[in-house]
Amino acid sequence: MYIIKLDAIDSTNSYLKDLASVTLPRDYSVVVAEVQTKGRGQMGSVWDSESGKNLTASVFKRLPNFIITNQFYISMAVSLAIFKTLNHYNLPQIRIKWPNDILSADKKICGILIENIIKSNKIQGCIIGLGLNVNQKTFENLPQASSMSLLTGVIFDKDEILSAILEQLKFYFNSIETENYAEIKREYEAVLFRKNKPSTFRTSKNDSFSGIIQGVTETGELKVWTEDGIIKTFDLKEITLLY
Repeated sequence: MYIIKLDAIDSTNSYLKDLASVTLPRDYSVVVAEVQTKGRGQMGSVWDSESGKNLTASVFKRLPNFIITNQFYISMAVSLAIFKTLNHYNLPQIRIKWPNDILSADKKICGILIENIIKSNKIQGCIIGLGLNVNQKTFENLPQASSMSLLTGVIFDKDEILSAILEQLKFYFNSIETENYAEIKREYEAVLFRKNKPSTFRTSKNDSFSGIIQGVTETGELKVWTEDGIIKTFDLKEITLLY
């Protein structure tokens, strides 16, 4: 394991992408920063984090000749690794909000951004970026955000948490490498936020509808039992699950 610790950087994911553009980094190379000036989230969103309070890191995982159509299993495996890690810290009601936000007590505490390195139509490796709210106490204009410390009253050691996450990542990537896909999907769906509960969704056209989450497809679309009595599938660009 190779860990690079930085005081400040624009984005830990961008740092690893620059390295990978020259040659693939070592397996489980890690970049950790006390502050990211341009931290990124899903769909181009910005990840806002108080300096020194949270775990902002990226991990490079080599995946030689991994089939692109299986890429959502990477997302599920990473989500489960974070989920299992946080379970050890007595956080309340941890769930995975599709596709890979981590919630505790219905509040977002971790965002994940996965960027794949593709060559000859095969994935050669992935960059796993994570922003975990650890010891931050205030979140201005972010009513759905919280932190491990706010939820438990405990101040945590970020290095200890990172080490635990890396151990869980190794476990779940071993499951990927042994093609234990059915078990990964079963575990993921078992802890999916609002599964089997009536929920409200907003479409890309800003329309709202009600439905019940049934699970996910192997390629990552959300399966929703809609009001008209049929199960429809949606990708990330098509709908947003409202809290």
